[in-house]
Amino acid sequence: MKEIQKTAVMYGAGNIGRGFIGQVFHDSGYEVIFVDIDRDVVTSINERKSYTQLTIDGDNIKKRKITGVRAVDGSDREAVIKEVATCDVMAVSVGAAVLPRIAPLLADGIKSRTKTLNILVCENLAHAPEVLKSYIREHLSDASVLERVGFIGASIGRMVPVIPAQLRENDPTLIAVEQFCTLPVDGDAVIQPMPELKHTVLCSPFAFEEGKKLYIHNMGHALAAYFGFLESYTFIWEAIEDKNIYAKVHNAMTATSQALAQKYSESTNALAVYTDDLLKRFKNKGLGDTITRVGGDPLRKLAPGDRLMGAVELCKEQDKDYTSILSGIAAALLFDVPGDPSSALLKEKINVLGIKTFLVDVCGLSEADAEKCV
Repeated sequence: MKEIQKTAVMYGAGNIGRGFIGQVFHDSGYEVIFVDIDRDVVTSINERKSYTQLTIDGDNIKKRKITGVRAVDGSDREAVIKEVATCDVMAVSVGAAVLPRIAPLLADGIKSRTKTLNILVCENLAHAPEVLKSYIREHLSDASVLERVGFIGASIGRMVPVIPAQLRENDPTLIAVEQFCTLPVDGDAVIQPMPELKHTVLCSPFAFEEGKKLYIHNMGHALAAYFGFLESYTFIWEAIEDKNIYAKVHNAMTATSQALAQKYSESTNALAVYTDDLLKRFKNKGLGDTITRVGGDPLRKLAPGDRLMGAVELCKEQDKDYTSILSGIAAALLFDVPGDPSSALLKEKINVLGIKTFLVDVCGLSEADAEKCV
């Protein structure tokens, strides 16, 4: 008898979907069904029955076809519900603002299921699994069906830069990624049996992994962008190769790594290795990651609890020096990029409120710390 193909639904065929989770599912032996509203991508995947992934490590580029894939138009309600109802595992990466729109389809698909389902929630959003679950619950008359669904947080550490439009003209499926391919997921949120997935690590407590991603990786990346912007650099690798910027970013990442190690009783040495590896990855020239992309949407990155303000609070809580983070916050206030609505709004708010009031009232920084940023 022919073996029944295991299926995995990847809701969202964007950077994370094609650049990371699609590969995780493919390498684990699943047929991957992408759901997306980008008709060029959907059509191209279905015509090719594959998509193209470039793995970039400096000057070394490996081209790979990810096969065994197909795509469903996200506007085809019945088709989406059918795939959700019958798949073996699933992931979501559509952007926080889109979650409420896809929740009705997920609810209808889940209602039709007779077996458990684990959903990897790959969104850059605080408490993303709980948020998605609450949206779905609103569309269920019997919320008990959610007891069979695991909403699993996933920490996306792989860097997937934007590919210039001209390179995608002949192949809309083209995606570029770095070599790093490890996916920490929340082991405590799993509904058994959990499908075996390559490249994944079940973690507990997951809050520690979230802290690593937000307050070491995201925070350090953002600081490199904001310090780099002040020096008129174009790329992240240029900023990290600047010795002064490197020192400040390294100091900030070391502070948060030591704070996390102390808070969760984890190895300081292991986090130092993690920090050094990240800084090497930031230097990957081949990715072409830009200052404007990484530093974009500064208002969100300056929000209370996000990568910058949250890092300050973490260091204060664990009594670690956060001077370099405050310097990065001061640099972020000067991030002014044409075409970035967030940086324009940031400038407007500062002009109206003044820097100190903005930092205290909008960002949640203490008056003493705000004074150091002025």
